[in-house]
Amino acid sequence: MKVILRANVEGVGNTGDLVDVANGYAQNFLMPKGLAMRATDGAATQAEAMQRSQELRGVKEREGAEELGQQLQAQTIAIQARVGQDDQLYGSVTTSEIAEAVQAQTGIVLDRRDMSLEEPIRTVGTHQVDMRLHSDVRIQITIEVSALD
Repeated sequence: MKVILRANVEGVGNTGDLVDVANGYAQNFLMPKGLAMRATDGAATQAEAMQRSQELRGVKEREGAEELGQQLQAQTIAIQARVGQDDQLYGSVTTSEIAEAVQAQTGIVLDRRDMSLEEPIRTVGTHQVDMRLHSDVRIQITIEVSALD
């Protein structure tokens, strides 16, 4: 069955896409949830309008993410942790703690799931954390871990 997607559906397509899916999937899942509508001649023009608005929204979101990235890259986020011998931390600094520190120090709310650490931070010093702000925008945040006074 040919349908036009009203929202982004992972593994199927994006808003406004004309896709061919199984009848049962369309009738039992996509259409009842309002994620798709049956493809007709009149619906094709509506699909084009949805795609244009989606593109405009995507451009605005990307620009916002780039601006946010510039703000974050200009700052160093300070985190204090308990330290043992040889500047080794008791435990490690997690992405949740980094997200909380960023919010406390800059007021910017970040999702910990958008951060990636190659390995947990277990030492005092400066560390780089990769961050995905948008599907097209990736930055590195500088984290300064110091001993708790």
